[in-house]
Amino acid sequence: MTMKYQIYEEDALSTVIGNLAKDMSLNISDGSKTNFRMMKQFNASFIRLREKDGQLTIGERIDREKICKHTMQCLISFDVVSISNEQFKLIHIEVEVKDINDHAPEFPRKESTLEISENAVLGTRIPIDVAMDEDVGSNYIQSYQISVNSHFTIDVLSRADGIKYAELVLMKELDRETHASYVLELVATDGGNPSRSSSTKIKVKVKDFNDNSPVFDRNSFSVDILEDAPVGLLLVDFNAVDPDEGLNGEVVYGFGNQVPSEIRHRFSVDRKSGRLMLESPIDFESKKTYEFDILASDLGPNPSPSICKVVVHVQDVNDNAPEITITPMTSVTAGIAYITEAAAKESFVALVTIADKDSGANGDIHCTLYGHNHFKLQQAYEDSFMIVTTSPLDREKIAEYNLTVVAEDLGSPPFRTIKQYTIRLSDENDNAPVFSKPVFEVSLMENNAPGAYITTVVARDLDKGQNSKISYKLLDTYIIGSPVSTFVSLDPATGSLYALRSFNFEVLKQLKLHIQASDVGSPQLQGSAIINLKIVDQNDNAPSITQPALINNSAEVLLPKDAPSGYVITQVHARDADEGVNAELSFRISEGVASVFSINRATGEIFLNHELSYEVYENLRITVTVSDNGTPSLTTAVTINFLIAGSLPSDRNVFRNKIDEETQEGDHSIIIIVVLAGSCTLLLLAIIIIATTCNKRKVDNRGRHSGKEERQ
Repeated sequence: MTMKYQIYEEDALSTVIGNLAKDMSLNISDGSKTNFRMMKQFNASFIRLREKDGQLTIGERIDREKICKHTMQCLISFDVVSISNEQFKLIHIEVEVKDINDHAPEFPRKESTLEISENAVLGTRIPIDVAMDEDVGSNYIQSYQISVNSHFTIDVLSRADGIKYAELVLMKELDRETHASYVLELVATDGGNPSRSSSTKIKVKVKDFNDNSPVFDRNSFSVDILEDAPVGLLLVDFNAVDPDEGLNGEVVYGFGNQVPSEIRHRFSVDRKSGRLMLESPIDFESKKTYEFDILASDLGPNPSPSICKVVVHVQDVNDNAPEITITPMTSVTAGIAYITEAAAKESFVALVTIADKDSGANGDIHCTLYGHNHFKLQQAYEDSFMIVTTSPLDREKIAEYNLTVVAEDLGSPPFRTIKQYTIRLSDENDNAPVFSKPVFEVSLMENNAPGAYITTVVARDLDKGQNSKISYKLLDTYIIGSPVSTFVSLDPATGSLYALRSFNFEVLKQLKLHIQASDVGSPQLQGSAIINLKIVDQNDNAPSITQPALINNSAEVLLPKDAPSGYVITQVHARDADEGVNAELSFRISEGVASVFSINRATGEIFLNHELSYEVYENLRITVTVSDNGTPSLTTAVTINFLIAGSLPSDRNVFRNKIDEETQEGDHSIIIIVVLAGSCTLLLLAIIIIATTCNKRKVDNRGRHSGKEERQ
């Protein structure tokens, strides 16, 4: 889109030129935020832009003659980007600076002197000073006027470069003896309102008769010259002939009096030979046409010079390489453009402006972008291109693009300009923190000290800057009725996990912790993981005796006095609150008559090694030690007192195999013995009953003996 405005030079500062939002019918009050940004380019400093609504005002004094010289149309061109909802739109602005009549015509001299022979023919033309006016159009010189006289008038002409000038024309024959000189006033007036003018005095001296003037073989020359022509190049070889003899016929050449110093510096004419040559380099881009007069005069008294008009047309050659200017949308460092990785397809990244001072094919430019297919050039205006995106971008895959802009003109040979350019992607928070794995298995030995370090979990975020800064937190859950925050704490900065209390494996064997990692981007993104914290058992519980019943860590067990060898007296039952090897128990007899009793190491069964004899009835006591397999091993000891009781009951199977301490494998012969022992026991029981009845004293004694053992 191109917006065109007009201003006048010298307009006051802050004069409003236009309002882009209003002129483009943009509704900036509908809630959508629209900003405007000026792309810095040549001459853009003359104009100021208000970013909120695109109001354009004059930023500094504008002198049309300084920035545009004699061109008819003076434009200040620049580009503005409108930004709405992350969408960019390029607006080309052309502000035409209109001329005001702030310059009057000006002659190079206030007074000049001309000479003319008294025999000059009617219609003879005499060049006079050219007035200059820096204004253009109607404010430029529109007319010349000469003071009233009877012999001269003026003819107003235009040069090839558009400059208006006047020539003095003889209208009436001269007579030096009657009137030897004339004083004329020449006035140049522009077309401004009000008009401006200036004047110069012309003194015309009438010279005595010299009856012949040199005559050029041609009245004018038009010369084409390449701008890279070497100094000393011959342009024109003038030839003027004077039929007089002697000095009156000897011709010399020179520039007309009105030829400015610029032309005298650029060209030279040999006084004698009339050879016009190039004196210094010329530049098509500075000036395209030179127009001046060459005079041919004889050396006689009162010569009457002849004039030959010369027009030199400078031809362009391809001597200027294209110029490339790249203006980014957002930039901090020269040569680098920034764009968000979230930019949509065909988002505007930078403006490429090309220019070539040459003309024609030499100034026609072909522009190409190389580097990556994620970007392309899109023509905006005649000499402007936009670098736009061609596909979605991802900073985490490619963070920086190095592009090359190549501008090549169509001259012969062509000139090429190459400019490197870097596009960096600014980060968007499009990646959530990610833990290395979804579930972490962690162990902690029980009985830890409060504040003990457990582990550190780390999440990674592919974004950068603030978008990659991560904080950690425990999600609210409950463990055996209490908040998880009373069990462990998590460092929000490092992800380190610490115990807040001492854990007891026998109470709590595992904690399931939910961890969340959050970045500080906008919008904030989260990732989560689970920590399975296993409490590792420590051998901190000694075995506990559950059977037989204990009183003061001792137990009393009845032992029939006629119990046979292998008789299972009792079984020690124990448990251990620990787990695994820490709860694997073994039994042994640590004190007492080990020759009488044995214990199964695995089951805790206590049995007789052989039948009791009367000698061992006293102090039948053993100490059984229960040990776990932990490291270090914990033990519990119990004292068992055996009370000698009567005979074995007949209705009870009181025999079993004698079991080795290491194994419980039975033997068939033992089974037969047990069966026979059962029968003998019944018989023995009957004998004991009869004997007890017959011998009361013996029984009383036996009873006193039993009471004594119970007291022990």
